[in-house]
Amino acid sequence: MNYRMAKVIVDVPSRETDRPFDYLIPESMAGWIEVGSRVGVPFGRRTVQGFVVSLHEQPEMDRSRMKAIQELLDMTPPLPPDLVELAEWMSRKYACSLISALQAMIPAALKGKAERYIRVTDADGEGLSEEGSTDASDSLYPLPRLVTPEEEEILAFVRASDTVTMTQLGARYPEAASLIKDMLARGVLTESQAIKDKVRKKTVKTVAAAVSGQAAQEALASFGPQARRQKEVLEFLLELSLPLSLQEVLSTLQVTAGTVKKLVEKGFAVIEDVEVFRDPYQGRRFQRSEPLTRTPEQEQVYHRLTESLDAERHEVFLLHGVTGSGKTEVYLQTIECCIASGRQAIVLVPEISLTPQMVERFKGRFGAKVAVMHSRLSTGERYDEWRKIREGRVEVAIGARSAIFAPFNRLGLIVMDEEHETSYKQEETPKYHARDVAVMRARQHGAAVILGSATPSLESYHAARSGGGDYGEFAPVLLEMKQRPSGSQLPGVQIVDMREELKEGNRSMFSRALHQGIAARLERGEQTVLLLNRRGYSTFVMCRTCGYVAGCPDCDISLTYHQKSNNLRCHYCGYAEVAPSVCPECGSEHIRYFGTGTQRVEGELAKLFPGIRVIRMDVDTTSEKGAHEKLLQAFREKKGDVLLGTQMVAKGLDFPDVTLVGVIAADTALNFPDFRSAEKTFQLLTQVAGRAGRHQLPGEVFIQSYMPEHYSIVHASGHDYLSFVREELKTRKTLHYPPYSRLILVTLSHEKLPLLLRMAENFAGDLRVKAQRQGWFGSLDRFAPAALDILGPVASPIPRIKNRYRFQCMVKYRGELDAVGLVRETAAATLDQLRDAMLQISIDVDPQMLM
Repeated sequence: MNYRMAKVIVDVPSRETDRPFDYLIPESMAGWIEVGSRVGVPFGRRTVQGFVVSLHEQPEMDRSRMKAIQELLDMTPPLPPDLVELAEWMSRKYACSLISALQAMIPAALKGKAERYIRVTDADGEGLSEEGSTDASDSLYPLPRLVTPEEEEILAFVRASDTVTMTQLGARYPEAASLIKDMLARGVLTESQAIKDKVRKKTVKTVAAAVSGQAAQEALASFGPQARRQKEVLEFLLELSLPLSLQEVLSTLQVTAGTVKKLVEKGFAVIEDVEVFRDPYQGRRFQRSEPLTRTPEQEQVYHRLTESLDAERHEVFLLHGVTGSGKTEVYLQTIECCIASGRQAIVLVPEISLTPQMVERFKGRFGAKVAVMHSRLSTGERYDEWRKIREGRVEVAIGARSAIFAPFNRLGLIVMDEEHETSYKQEETPKYHARDVAVMRARQHGAAVILGSATPSLESYHAARSGGGDYGEFAPVLLEMKQRPSGSQLPGVQIVDMREELKEGNRSMFSRALHQGIAARLERGEQTVLLLNRRGYSTFVMCRTCGYVAGCPDCDISLTYHQKSNNLRCHYCGYAEVAPSVCPECGSEHIRYFGTGTQRVEGELAKLFPGIRVIRMDVDTTSEKGAHEKLLQAFREKKGDVLLGTQMVAKGLDFPDVTLVGVIAADTALNFPDFRSAEKTFQLLTQVAGRAGRHQLPGEVFIQSYMPEHYSIVHASGHDYLSFVREELKTRKTLHYPPYSRLILVTLSHEKLPLLLRMAENFAGDLRVKAQRQGWFGSLDRFAPAALDILGPVASPIPRIKNRYRFQCMVKYRGELDAVGLVRETAAATLDQLRDAMLQISIDVDPQMLM
């Protein structure tokens, strides 16, 4: 059936445009446009990109008033219908616009913008060819008889290329903006618009013989002594009898492009542009790995997973396996079963630093069937990896949270490794959580989901234990693996009380036990991992005379000192300044650096252990493309004695010679104003402790803390997840925090503090009134099956960022009620009430960060 009308979501980020608009489908596009197609449509006076979300046979309004779709941007829709449906669900669940959900699903290369194109006007009001004339006597179109020299120069420039973009024209004649506008207004120049993508498909020139058989023999015989090199090229092409890269031919035979061009002119060869895929792993060889023999525990888990796959039944599994228990091997073998059944798999990892190791294992097992998607690839590489998935060239996609949108059409399995990680929650709009999106997407396809972790999030674990309980839309089946396949024991953990170290006169950042442990590993040629969850040299700069602390002028946060560049940086807005040598307030020279960062630890190691080789991994050292992979490979090849880093060294990494793990400051996160601080501390310590002794050599862990009695540290030292869960759940239940309630964090921001405070109070008041009308508002202490409470407004923990003041409200609720819809409706009413574009309201459903 050829549909006549399409509903299109336009790429205009505004509340007023967050709805489908009706467009006619031209006859020429009727057989091509589908749900998920990307189109260019007229919107007001401009052309914008949009996505088709539904098709209809009859227009729902007068055809004469409807505009038509201008262009179809892709022959194959970038979004299959199931992803369009998923975007609509995300828009409702996370209170975001539909266009922001759709844009999150496509690669950056396809986030095209309208480009303005300029041509010389011809007699019909269209484009003028090179031979055209600007003389009105030769034209029916009323062009001016006299053209100024300045205008003639512009016309000649446009004619030379037939069509130029407005950007090119403006760059060529930066002082002629008013003149160009006048030429457009008079009709001397014509403007059109089209959507232009950021990246195009990559092509290479190939050359092949255009003759064969008897014709080839005659061609070879025709070359004289002067054409010896041409003959060599033709012989080479005939011998291989397939198209070759032109560059390869030139470099192999050491000939010039002119030599090949002469062959083409004689009709003996042909040059063509051939599309190629950019390969981020080109030239890399991955060692083939065979499936390992499963342990009894792994066999039991594998059998349960494949049973679900064979039945093509949607189920969610929580795989709770201790560090080093072989979860990755279970993933690999389950995916192998999935592929064998003709279906596809998505593997999510939380950190870019984990991607190289996972890529090596998956490419080693599945070869070219794997596509990799993460932010450190170039835009073109990400685009081509996405295209491999969309075109069905691969069966497995690996990547960070956005890989959940890989456009597979036969999805059978989604694996989410380290499911507890907060990096699976996007902090920018749309503020989705990859775990919930994975469950919903698997439900669409009748696929299985594996949530794997040694320290599952309390929400997932409680849902598995209580059959869903008070939290979430899913009730995972709990699967457990409590043993390491190698037979190695979990490393012994020793808590070091740094208060006692200080009493004993040790003012170093390293306890005596950790110092001795590092020295012993250096002597034995073994390796050490050191964790400090702070980058930079020190956490703040303070004057000891007057108490001045260097702060960001645009944010209410102290600046961090970075030794290498000798500057102070704000890690929220990017502001930087040169580190002062004297106090700006009182002029004192007693200005010092306080706190400890990774740069400072690196410096201290060099002083204490001359000649030690330290590989530092933090945001500063891994900003370049491929940096994670290079650093980890260097450590694997034992080019470093110590791997020092932030939390990116704590998870998933597997090095056979690491026998010591040291945590410099275990209580860093415990002082954050976040109800999850104890859980995050326990997870981080347990994960990093699991890096030691994973193979034959026994491991040892030292956790340094000024709060050694805190239950998260005590239970982490004993690898005792269940004891931690029991203690933490008691606190959560008393305070009505997840998993015993759901949260929505609403943050309002504005440059004027008094106005912001008034609007925040209005928002909270209106929300309470609306909740009371629904019969929802009240304390969560009540036994009502559905209840909603509102805390605030209060100043955010960081009350000002980028010169904008911030207030927040926390909505706690439980039961079957549409709290998200209520908050979204109230936020829209608040914005309509003020009508001030400077007021921003951010809605974060199930927030992972409360800062």
